[in-house]
Amino acid sequence: MPQPDLRRHPIIAGNWKMNKTADEAMDLVEEMIDDLDVVEGATIVLCPPFVALYPLVDLVEQSSIMLGAQNMYYEEAGAYTGEISPVMVADLCDYVILGHSERRQYFGESDADVNKKVKLAFKHSLIPIMCVGETLAQREAGETERVVGSQLRLGLEGVPPHQAREMVIAYEPIWAIGTGHAATPQDANATIGYLRQQLRELYSAVVSGAARILYGGSVTAANVRDLMNQPELDGALVGGASLKPDDFVRICAVTAELKGIR
Repeated sequence: MPQPDLRRHPIIAGNWKMNKTADEAMDLVEEMIDDLDVVEGATIVLCPPFVALYPLVDLVEQSSIMLGAQNMYYEEAGAYTGEISPVMVADLCDYVILGHSERRQYFGESDADVNKKVKLAFKHSLIPIMCVGETLAQREAGETERVVGSQLRLGLEGVPPHQAREMVIAYEPIWAIGTGHAATPQDANATIGYLRQQLRELYSAVVSGAARILYGGSVTAANVRDLMNQPELDGALVGGASLKPDDFVRICAVTAELKGIR
């Protein structure tokens, strides 16, 4: 009997953060959509601000590009002024970034908040991209594994195996986000390998082998090849470079070349 293909399908997600108006978002995607659409073997997800999601739905509908939201609230509806519910997100997107360090740092999101969001995302057929990462002080104190392991376990508490294997996890060392100082490929690989080991202990080898784990933190067109040559990395969560069409297209193309499943 032939064995099933258990290789992980790579993902490149562009997190635009609080950049681009709706019109600017349309211009940016129009500039790179044709080049992105011919990239084979990898999933490409664009995560613009909420206000840009609706106009982009029609633009990418006939392409292979997917859309993701940068956040969502952990209630489906109610008196939560300024929040966006998973029901609203699911109407426009297939993916949602949860637990980004900027959400944790600036808006006080806890691991318990992230956990509630992960569960509700799955309820509404959204694929979570759950972020974990340590500060520079924690890294220098040798606490990287303790910190990211705790974030992983608490974020997935009560999440069943069949959902955990569909997860996308993004290791984003906080000290590397937007600083221009990426983790070395070897360090990124080691930490992602540790996260995969934790998944194996929490669930099983099947879940650990299926869940996709990305690296994020100053990923650029210049360093993507060295990063994607590491065996544990399944793609990248890209910040600033996702706003530069030529750079983002190259990041996607290189990732697909080295990791893609065809």
